[in-house]
Amino acid sequence: MSSGAYRMLSTSGILGYGFPESSLLKGEARGVDMIGVDGGSTDPGPFYLGSGKTLSSRRAMKRDLRLMIQAGRRQGVPVVIGTAGGAGGTPHLQITADIVREIAREDGIHLRLATIDAEQDKAALKRATAEGKMKRLTGGPAIDAEAIDRAERVVGMMGPEPFAAALDGGADVVLAGRSSDPAPWAAMAIRAGKAPAPAWYAGKMLECGATPSIPKGHDCLYVTVDDDGVVLEPTAPERACTPSSVANHALHENPSPCIHVEPGGVLDTTDCRFDAVNDRAVRVSGMTWTPSPYTVKLEGVELVGYRSISICGTRDPLLIDTLDDFLKSIHESTATKVGNLGVTPDDYTLIIRRYGLDGVMGAAEPLRSTAKPHEIGFVVEAVADDQDTADAVLSVARVTMLHTDFPGRLCREGNMAFPYSPSDIQAGPVYRFSVFQTMAVDDPLAPFPITYEDL
Repeated sequence: MSSGAYRMLSTSGILGYGFPESSLLKGEARGVDMIGVDGGSTDPGPFYLGSGKTLSSRRAMKRDLRLMIQAGRRQGVPVVIGTAGGAGGTPHLQITADIVREIAREDGIHLRLATIDAEQDKAALKRATAEGKMKRLTGGPAIDAEAIDRAERVVGMMGPEPFAAALDGGADVVLAGRSSDPAPWAAMAIRAGKAPAPAWYAGKMLECGATPSIPKGHDCLYVTVDDDGVVLEPTAPERACTPSSVANHALHENPSPCIHVEPGGVLDTTDCRFDAVNDRAVRVSGMTWTPSPYTVKLEGVELVGYRSISICGTRDPLLIDTLDDFLKSIHESTATKVGNLGVTPDDYTLIIRRYGLDGVMGAAEPLRSTAKPHEIGFVVEAVADDQDTADAVLSVARVTMLHTDFPGRLCREGNMAFPYSPSDIQAGPVYRFSVFQTMAVDDPLAPFPITYEDL
């Protein structure tokens, strides 16, 4: 470890997104004290946490991990990954750990692996609820014992303390379950004796790889931390950090552009300065850190049902002219037809998304134009308690979309063009966030057990 600034390298925005090996090597050549990458977040929605499936492919994660572990062993520095597998549950953590074991075996690498589990015991959560230690997040669902029981799994979002403890236990590679995105880097810098404010700020930048640079891309970011601030620079020579690109990135993923609530404190970037060091690097200073009572965010999901979808499109101007009435008739006709199958309207949800006309923002679309689109794409979605019912409703809705009449219709055959055969796609289980709380804790290590393996 350097005696001055602490040097951290982030390889990409998420493990498995990929990065140029040349960028990693350039970062190594500058000297590093740790190599890390964020593994995921709630951004892709509740499915991954509920299903236990990983966000990135196993093949992509293995490629990234192999390069990172090899670099870490060459440099003798730790490799640290937060929110392993995309959602940070126990299945995601174990899948990622299996990849590390495989790499160590195939490459003949000796290392100490620490895994930090973030999945929470439901009985402990019920006790915390009864003791008044839970606080509902704005817009989140209410929590009670029944909601906890219904959850497929619940993870806690760890802060930096478990990462530091794993390093204290001699880990060469740290794989953590769900964690605050900046926490792995904040942990390393704070453990190295740097002040919390720049350490957390560095983590906020590093969690997205080279995204604070221009042009954006999945690439490596090199950050040094001292007691007064941080310096950011991408390792790829074709990218550059500018005061504008860094300040812009600092505004993302937060209700406030300046106040960032983290486990154990608040990072305030109100008075930050962004100064160009050269044409590729930026120094940020002026951030502050205020300790607060320690809380852990909880994320849990429950099974809603099963989904089937079909994708189709039309460019019939007469159908588009009467689109609202046409789609209303689809819903009504589908309800009548599936009623003959013993399926009631309470048994399913049918959603028809219109791409080319409010398909992205729906009712929130601010740009209302009188111009008529010449074509519209549809995603027809049926959700029901079981896959068979979802398949049946979707099948009826799809054929109804295809053959329903409308005023002035000239085409006597199908109304829709389908890009895929089969046209009906089983999308499988559907989950929703059902636990979204903060939980007060006395010991930030207690909810996150650490396991060590010597490979």
